[in-house]
Amino acid sequence: MHTPEPSGGPSGPRGSERPLSEVYDTALLDLDGVVYAGGEAVPHAVAALRAARAGGMRLAYATNNAARTPSTVAAHLTELGVPAAPADVITSAQALARLIADAVPPGAPVLAIGAEGLRAALAERGLRVVDSADDGPAAVAQGYGGPDMPWERLMEAAVAVGRGVPWYVSNTDLTIPTARGIAPGNGAAVEVVRIATRWSRDAPEPRVAGKPLPPMHRESILRTGARRPLVVGDRLDTDIEGAHAGGVDSLLVLTGVTDPVALLAARQPHRPSYVARDLRGLLAPHPPVTGEAASGFGCAGWRAGVSGSGEELELEGAGDPVDGLRALCAAAWTQGGAGACVLDPAKALARLGL
Repeated sequence: MHTPEPSGGPSGPRGSERPLSEVYDTALLDLDGVVYAGGEAVPHAVAALRAARAGGMRLAYATNNAARTPSTVAAHLTELGVPAAPADVITSAQALARLIADAVPPGAPVLAIGAEGLRAALAERGLRVVDSADDGPAAVAQGYGGPDMPWERLMEAAVAVGRGVPWYVSNTDLTIPTARGIAPGNGAAVEVVRIATRWSRDAPEPRVAGKPLPPMHRESILRTGARRPLVVGDRLDTDIEGAHAGGVDSLLVLTGVTDPVALLAARQPHRPSYVARDLRGLLAPHPPVTGEAASGFGCAGWRAGVSGSGEELELEGAGDPVDGLRALCAAAWTQGGAGACVLDPAKALARLGL
């Protein structure tokens, strides 16, 4: 497997003389906020992905959403104009099913709390899906069940977990983005079960499969055979942290959850290797960041540093706003060390219009 240099750090995002689609053999892409938002394609995503694939890069889609099957996700991508096969989609439900299959006997009963994507993934591993805590489950598998999941399903999970049945969850994302705003995610449902089982001394803690934890990265590599993977995402705490945990490089796109303010304040595990406005960042070289704390950091036509008062980030120059953001990242991450930058970025970011 490809052993990359460290991801983004005190020296800022890395540069690349060649397009990332030529440097890496596989893009492990998050979906919501990267490829689509509210079911509709993110601007420039379809054309960029088609061009990257035409140039020889494999595209794989790794999602923490355990509700939909790979076939359903692939059909949605194809409708958007990015032809995809079910084998191109990796879900946290698949990572969860592998975790359970490695821990229980073949064909063991598993209480499934979630939607069809979870049930299909368990069946793929030869596990027997059951619906009641009274069916003698060897494990509880909990994944996002969609907005219509009955409360009764959480009751079944709580009964089984309270009895001490091993508990596995697809992910602990507390929220999910929707076309109407932010809504409760699977992590919120996990907390419901946790609260309901506090009375039990036998209740286990859940084992988590999804990003940013290693099982999801392992599943992605096993299913794609990637040797030089690049994780592409919009969230620092799942996509980028997951890449960091897996020891691979990452590209943050600014089309989803993370905004420039959050990026500048990122702690070490949340700092991406590369930054781009959108998926067109796969197709272009990335200018390097140069300089040091004493003299400031430059990227293309921009230079960033710390104000004389030591309270603000400063930026001067002109050019592509993302290059300015890259320079600001170097200044902010250097000031923050391994932690978060505490300098005010407002004036500097106002110059970029991001």
